Amino acid sequence: MTGPPRQLLLASRNQHKLAEMRRILAEAGLSYDVLGLDELPGGLQVPDVVESGETFEANALLKSRAVAAATGLPAVADDSGLAVDALNGMPGIFSARWSGRHGDDAANLRLVLGQLADVPDERLGARFVCAASVSRPDGESRTVIGEMTGSLVREPRGSNGFGYDPIFLPSGLAQTSAQLSAAEKDAISHRGRALAALVPLLRDLLG
Repeated sequence: MTGPPRQLLLASRNQHKLAEMRRILAEAGLSYDVLGLDELPGGLQVPDVVESGETFEANALLKSRAVAAATGLPAVADDSGLAVDALNGMPGIFSARWSGRHGDDAANLRLVLGQLADVPDERLGARFVCAASVSRPDGESRTVIGEMTGSLVREPRGSNGFGYDPIFLPSGLAQTSAQLSAAEKDAISHRGRALAALVPLLRDLLG
């Protein structure tokens, strides 16, 4: 007779991220009760984590370790963003606050397009990057990277995505990320790839 599924905390309040994580683990045959930050048991509290790292990997690791230590539960955290070739890999870890205000998607997108106004179309290569980290409460951790390569378009297209999705054209496709369905995007996205790569590490680290 098996016991209840083990709990795994995803350091996010985003319901789409929670659903994605649950789906990926279920498809891999891993039995975890995946909780979000709004579903912490027993009144557990998680401190705000300052993303002071200089890379996606460092920030994901900071978050997963802090959340695991605060809750006593194994935790998964991610950090992601857009790296534009002509901007020397920026906005990078500053993607969510590139315009100066965190989470102002429209302003961030306008600023990137403005900075690329004089860049030829053939030099608009870019990639979405996601680092995902899993940590045990004792600090033992693993981190992986997922990427989605492509290029940028000069006018936003589509309404299904968020952030820079409306101007990102994945390699080999004629639609921007914001014109793809959720299932189509999940199949090729940087987050989907990072979380899939995390599965064997979860088995190794958590059993």
